[in-house]
Amino acid sequence: MQPSWRRGAGIAAILLLIVLWAVIVASFSRMVGQWPVLVQALFYLIVGIAWIAPLKPLLRWSQTGHWRQGPNVRD
Repeated sequence: MQPSWRRGAGIAAILLLIVLWAVIVASFSRMVGQWPVLVQALFYLIVGIAWIAPLKPLLRWSQTGHWRQGPNVRD
């Protein structure tokens, strides 16, 4: 059984998401660098976790071909 083309596309999309997210966060570094250290830590903690949110639908699509969970599909 050959892997679906969606697996490769999903991997590429995940890598692109990581790169784009890193560029966006890095673009704020000059402004964030002027904040107090604890606020910076909170900001980087939040943005470090937030990029994970779009992964669930992307992973579901790469495995099933559907973006959302249907009524008869279980996680």
